[in-house]
Parts: sequence; C-alpha cells; structure tokens
Amino acid sequence: MRTLGLITARGGSKGIPGKNLKLLAGKPLIAHTIESARQSGAFDRLILSTDDEAIAGAARRLGCEVPFVRPAELARDETPHLPVVQHATEWLAGHEAYRPDAVMILQPTSPLRQAHHIREAIARLEPAGAESVVSVSEVPLHHHPLRAVRIDPSGAARLFVTGDPIRRRINRRQDLPPVWMLNGAIYLLRSDVLSASEPSLYGERTLAYPMPSPYGISIDTLEDWHEAERLFASLETRAAGI
Repeated sequence: MRTLGLITARGGSKGIPGKNLKLLAGKPLIAHTIESARQSGAFDRLILSTDDEAIAGAARRLGCEVPFVRPAELARDETPHLPVVQHATEWLAGHEAYRPDAVMILQPTSPLRQAHHIREAIARLEPAGAESVVSVSEVPLHHHPLRAVRIDPSGAARLFVTGDPIRRRINRRQDLPPVWMLNGAIYLLRSDVLSASEPSLYGERTLAYPMPSPYGISIDTLEDWHEAERLFASLETRAAGI
C-alpha cells in the first residue's frame, strides 16, 4: 500500500503566533513531526502543505518535500482539513501522476507522536477492510461523559447523557466504561474516500488507534505548549534513567 504522509501547516496562527517554527524542546515545532514521519519509514512520499515560505524552507531543510504552495483560500482560520487534503492529492495526481492508496494527515500540533505510532496505525488499516484509522486518547475519569451534568431551564442539574437525576450518577470509577476522544495526532484514510459521492476524511468504517498518555497531546493554547515542554523534559529524564 502506497501511503502519502501529508503534513499540514499554515502560516497564520492566532493562539500561538508563529507556532510551527517556534522552538519546542530545542527544535521548531514542525521538526518533531517531520522527524518522526521520516523515522517511521512508512511513507512512499512525505510532503508539506503550507501557504508560508518560511515554514516551507524549514521543512525542506529537514528533508520534507514541498511540491506546491497552498492557495490562500485554503489557509484561513475556518478552513477544514478535507479541501486541504483534496487539493494536495489532486495536485500530485495532475502535476506528477502520483496517486497514493492512502493518505496520513500529520499535524505539527501533535509533537509527541512517535514513529512507531505511525507504523502501527498503518498496519491496522491494511488488513482490516476499513476506510480510515484515527488516533484516540482515553478521556480522564473526571471528564467522563457519564459524570457530566447539564443545567435545565429551572436551574436544576441533571446527568448530561441520560437526563436522569444526579442521584443516579455512577460513583465508582470501576463501573465507568472507558471513553476515548480523537486527539488529532493521526488521521489515516484510503484515498478513494476523498472522491466518494460524499467525500470525507473517514468513509463509513473507521478504526480507532489508541495512543497511551502523554503521546496524544495536542497543542492549541499557550497552556498546552507549556505542558508539552514539561512532558518533553519528563520523557527525556525517563529515557536517561535519571
């Protein structure tokens, strides 16, 4: 299966200005994703989609292809990933006659993603007959949806999922089923779902790839950035056996 690695990194960022080139653990944020992607050995090609020449230059120096400049209309705050991926695959097909069997979207905002996570996600897709694989992280028990509440018009608190009175809340954590959420580190899809009658990044059958903590962290805010710095320092200390 020919798999395209597609790193998406636009120039504009309101939450953390210039975040893709901002140094995290001594490297530009984007470097962590490029390095893990290259180390995985899993991709037929690894390319970057960006509208920003500085990001493009940094990616090229790190060994990532940048075959085109992303159009400005696909680099807005509100631009979803689907048209960005469609643009990349259509450009490669039209200009280079390159058509991968599958595409993995890799966002630089998941810098703790490791090479083996990439390989394992691809290995999960190939034999399963699924159309996509997404990485997920387990939801902490104190954020479990069966413990969440809603506030009704009278001001009363009721269980969010069922609407039951609070007295029916599950109190023992051992009785709560595991819950997972998409973490944004890996989106792997077969290319034909991009051109289906209802194009999407998922198709009809999506497999979950669970990632252990803390590797699924996603950086959206400065608080996330500081947490990522702490986690990098912790993992380095653990690797050194200190």
